[in-house]
Amino acid sequence: MFATTIFSPPADARPLLFAGIAGLACAVAIARTLPLASDAISRAIEPLCATAASSPLDKVEPIGSYALPNVPGKRVTIVRVFYGPGGFTRPHRHAGSVTAYITKGEIRSQLGGGPVETFTVGQSFFEPPGSTHLVSANASSAEPAELIAVFVADEGAQLTTFLD
Repeated sequence: MFATTIFSPPADARPLLFAGIAGLACAVAIARTLPLASDAISRAIEPLCATAASSPLDKVEPIGSYALPNVPGKRVTIVRVFYGPGGFTRPHRHAGSVTAYITKGEIRSQLGGGPVETFTVGQSFFEPPGSTHLVSANASSAEPAELIAVFVADEGAQLTTFLD
């Protein structure tokens, strides 16, 4: 008989693992069924990219935007957010839900009246619809940081609204 070992990630990593697998499966399915021209992607992401960057190193790069065929009127949009050393985005709110995954450095984040939290590579955070994102910043004044943000929002919604 052969012994079989089943991969079992640590309990705290399972939600992220499952979310990643589900996200990849969804992205592959959507990419096969709904090809979009790059100008359509640009139009969908344009409201997000109109950020008030704190430095020339801070930027938002569109990755993709896809209508959700099983959820009429909804769209998933994926962007990469780069923060230079000390970079930040001023307080804002997003349309729909946002999940952020840290890919480089450390990101400080604060939603509503919650605590300021610092997230490192491999960690993620979720912003429920209507949340006020008071702090979104690179935690380092010496190294760059970046995250991937996945939005699920109404078709045609302005993804980011800055607060006064």
